[in-house]
Amino acid sequence: MKYQTFQPHPDLASLISCYWSLEVPASDNPQRQRIVPDGKIEMAFIFGDDIKHYTTENEYVLQPRAFVLGQTLEPFYIEPTGYVDSFSISFYPYGFANFVDVPLKTLANKETPIENLFGHETAKNLENQMVQAADTQERITIVEKFLLDRLNQTNTVDTIVKLTVEALLATKGNTSISNILKEDPSKRRQLERKFSEQIGISPKQLGKVIRLQSALKLLLSGEGESLTKIAYESEYYDQAHFIKDFKEFTGISPKEFLGHENMALSSAFYK
Repeated sequence: MKYQTFQPHPDLASLISCYWSLEVPASDNPQRQRIVPDGKIEMAFIFGDDIKHYTTENEYVLQPRAFVLGQTLEPFYIEPTGYVDSFSISFYPYGFANFVDVPLKTLANKETPIENLFGHETAKNLENQMVQAADTQERITIVEKFLLDRLNQTNTVDTIVKLTVEALLATKGNTSISNILKEDPSKRRQLERKFSEQIGISPKQLGKVIRLQSALKLLLSGEGESLTKIAYESEYYDQAHFIKDFKEFTGISPKEFLGHENMALSSAFYK
């Protein structure tokens, strides 16, 4: 598996976490991979063989060749049908709302073809350019031009949303909305509404996902000597609370997560 990350243009760095590419050789025995929530929105392009997205234990749909994965709150499985070659833009929680005019709650927990967001002609032109690009660097150049052009045509995210997300990221999800709004508690309902439109999930849900991110990184890095220590450093109330949240977002326990064959892809992302 070849997984690489690339930094965005400075004008996009406050909205985009990174670009990443993934190449995996075809296998006679492909493994399903469990994808867990990470609080970000992805715009992905598939250049290799089709990828299955399981909707139930035995049923699946094929992922679109170019799509946006909105905020997710539960894990799901994917499985390659052959050679994997993909490229993705990973947006910060408030990043993608700067490029579209639709409420982001309509994108949550699903993969939306980009033509549904940008129009058939515009999306098909972008997709064709990405497919014909010679390498990853050329793909980055193409997508950055597209995004910079879109950035000048759409409304920007509300300040209250951006500041709330930044506070959650800075504290690894461990600050309450009441604390963020302590200067003006009356804005809570406004914040909830704008979060739904511009992030896709609630502030509380995003905080839980961000806190889990911190715990996952400790778990994978081996820095946590025990689940109790990881829970403490990630500011969970206790180990039981940590395990409960972990299972909610990954579908398995922390001990099962480590070394599990269908967690290889997610493990690479978190490392």
